[in-house]
Amino acid sequence: MLHTVRISSSLSPSSFNSKRFPPNCGRGFPRTPNSLLHPFSYLAMFGQLAAALRAVSPDGSSVKELDESPVSIDLQPLNESNFDRVIAEAQQLDESVVIVWMASWCRKCIVLKPKLEKLAADYYPRLQFYCVDVNKVSHKLVTRAGVTKMPTIQVWKDGEKQAEVIGGQKPHFVISEVRQMIESDSDP
Repeated sequence: MLHTVRISSSLSPSSFNSKRFPPNCGRGFPRTPNSLLHPFSYLAMFGQLAAALRAVSPDGSSVKELDESPVSIDLQPLNESNFDRVIAEAQQLDESVVIVWMASWCRKCIVLKPKLEKLAADYYPRLQFYCVDVNKVSHKLVTRAGVTKMPTIQVWKDGEKQAEVIGGQKPHFVISEVRQMIESDSDP
């Protein structure tokens, strides 16, 4: 049985911008607009093709749905006016929320944020991730949450802070600790 697999058109030769790569990258490949694709483009297209082929069942009788779950989710911003409302709603629903306390000037916060957004996608939709910019809220709210360093990642449940991780280490260590904190909070 023949199956048609559709590959994204975003990786066509006309959409490839060779200026993004250094001149010696992909030696042997001409850099003219009508020439072959860059090796990285071939890898991306191969990845899409492999995902599409994995979606076809082994006997060829049906096509499974491709995973539509998000790769990353933006952290929802919190301020003083909606902080208490979010905590109260989570308490009513008997759910936990993750709150990331960061600052726009904090280099570790900037590096960690995209990794936390990917982690948020792993726990979506059962767990909501929020972020608070400490420069945009009152010092009273920051002290109420017990935040002394940035970034600080906290799990809140039943209207109270249950656990926290202070992100002073390398990002992969912080993500691992946050994952452990979330899993230990969800264990009965």
